[in-house]
Amino acid sequence: EEVQEAYTTQICSCCGEITSSSPKGSTDFGIREWECMSCGTAHDRDINSALNILALGHKRLAVGITLF
Repeated sequence: EEVQEAYTTQICSCCGEITSSSPKGSTDFGIREWECMSCGTAHDRDINSALNILALGHKRLAVGITLF
């Protein structure tokens, strides 16, 4: 199964918020680490994105995969 990776670098993998401190798309590509202003969690951009993609995959699997 595939998941949509859009905004996975911006969404805090701990609280789910997108704050003003989160990197915004390609304009903030140079920002590799950031801190969520909502919950205070420090993030590495790539690890945060991977955690969000993993959570999206688990969410889709929990709903179930339809048989063809």
